[in-house]
Amino acid sequence: MKMPDETFPASSPAAEVSAPAPPAEAAEPPDPSAASFAEQLSEFEQTHSHRSEDHGTQLQGVVVSVDAEFVYLDIGYKTEGILPRDAFANHAEDLPTGSTFAVSVTGRNPEGYYELSLLRVAQPTDWASLEEAFAQKTPVAGVVTGVVKGGLSVDLGARAFLPASRSGTRDAAEMEKLVGQQITCRITKLDTVEEDVVVDRRSVLEDEALALQQSRISALHQGAIVQGTVRSLASYGAFVDLGGIDGLLHVSDMAWSRVSSAEDVLSVGQTIQVKILSVDPDTRRISLGLKQLQPEPWDSAAERYQAGQRITGMVTRLMDFGAFVELEPGIEGLIHVSEMSWVKKVRKPSDLLKVGDTVETIILAVNAAEKRISLGLKQALGDPWSDVPQRFPVGAAIQGQVTRLMKFGAFVQLAEGVEGLLHVSEITAERRIHHPQDVLRVGETVKAQVVGLDVEKRQIRLSVKQLAPTGLSEYLEEHKPGDTVSGRVVSVPRPGQTAEPAIVELGEGVLARCLLTANAAQAEETVRSGVDLSQLTSMLSARWKGGMASTAKTEPLAPGQIRNFQILKLDRDSQSIELKLA
Repeated sequence: MKMPDETFPASSPAAEVSAPAPPAEAAEPPDPSAASFAEQLSEFEQTHSHRSEDHGTQLQGVVVSVDAEFVYLDIGYKTEGILPRDAFANHAEDLPTGSTFAVSVTGRNPEGYYELSLLRVAQPTDWASLEEAFAQKTPVAGVVTGVVKGGLSVDLGARAFLPASRSGTRDAAEMEKLVGQQITCRITKLDTVEEDVVVDRRSVLEDEALALQQSRISALHQGAIVQGTVRSLASYGAFVDLGGIDGLLHVSDMAWSRVSSAEDVLSVGQTIQVKILSVDPDTRRISLGLKQLQPEPWDSAAERYQAGQRITGMVTRLMDFGAFVELEPGIEGLIHVSEMSWVKKVRKPSDLLKVGDTVETIILAVNAAEKRISLGLKQALGDPWSDVPQRFPVGAAIQGQVTRLMKFGAFVQLAEGVEGLLHVSEITAERRIHHPQDVLRVGETVKAQVVGLDVEKRQIRLSVKQLAPTGLSEYLEEHKPGDTVSGRVVSVPRPGQTAEPAIVELGEGVLARCLLTANAAQAEETVRSGVDLSQLTSMLSARWKGGMASTAKTEPLAPGQIRNFQILKLDRDSQSIELKLA
């Protein structure tokens, strides 16, 4: 039986009446906790959902912790963001908590952490997004779907190809590990008609490393003391890893003492504390110092070193003008070539010294402000001229070796560091010579007499001919005090000068002094006043030596007379003779 169709208008009151209300006892009251949970969920989704507008937004991430795989950063959300450790140089070793980095959200992992990138990253949703990212060269996020011939396949919302050479991996095994991973890359080719997309991951990794380096540099400042690891050594210094960025520690800044090789101080892998001397953000060059952590030795040098002090040090360098001697680490003194020897003229330091020699010196001068100490090597040996007047007085006979021949004379070594000059005119009395080499040779031993001495000028004058036998020497040997001898008067005192002696020639080259008595002086004055001396010429016929004078004893002395005299004194040292009238 067919039932009639019954229709009711949608707005019919009957329809509203025909729907009975449920019994009052069956109705359930609203659950307040359910409403609260819904509100919390809505708030959580609003503040923690990975919204599309977050993609590509630059955020400030602050490092809060590091584990075996990830670096955790606070990005201002209730959930932290993560970066893989290999996104940081040195695998995030010694990455300090509190370091700040500019990051972008690229996704969210199953644990709920935000996946981050150190670059601004876009999340393409269609071809228009890909074209915009390609035009602006903005990095994009994609998922590696598999390994294909020559590279990897990447899902960017459209299929893209990542060449192996631009994947940032070293071998096929590392490429396999990327499958299923989300990566950040840059579009290098885009053909929307052919749907041909090529991406590059390596350039993004390089940009991230550069961004990390710039962030590291900005966190460093001059004067800071940091810890680093010696990464490599070079002839000019060492490169120290400061946690993703290298600084140069020059050999001149390793120690206050002179360092010839970085290997003498450091070794690869060594952990050291250094001071930042300078930072150049443009060139990314960082200069480091190790010695600056120790006191500067020159600051207190004036307290430890004074002129006249005797000190021992090691020769570190030889220059044309002198030798540098290390007195302590960081302090060197200079021995000038002129202060090396009393004995000979030193033309170059290597004539006496070599690097590594330990020498005893005397400090001549200290200038701490200019970091200079003057040293004397010869002064430590003693000045050989200090007792020259006692060892080589004027008149002394010496014996020495000829060291040099010059046109004007010969230098004779009297003792270590003491030379005398034998002038060419004092070599011989027998003949005139033009050059010392006519009669002398270097190395020949000669005997001479000291005839002049000037200690201040360090000069000694010598004479060989003064030692040769003379008439005076023979006369002194043949006579003695009390002998009566004859001689020719050469000169007499001036009127009134009775204290002056008369000079008498006793033989060729033999002169003596004769002191006159008062009577003799009076008689001489009488002769000067009018006596004709021409009458005395007959007395000159007698021979000087051994002859007897015929002149009367009372006759006054006059030049040219031959008279008898008695020897009062013979002095062989001073080569002098004193007489009186006989």
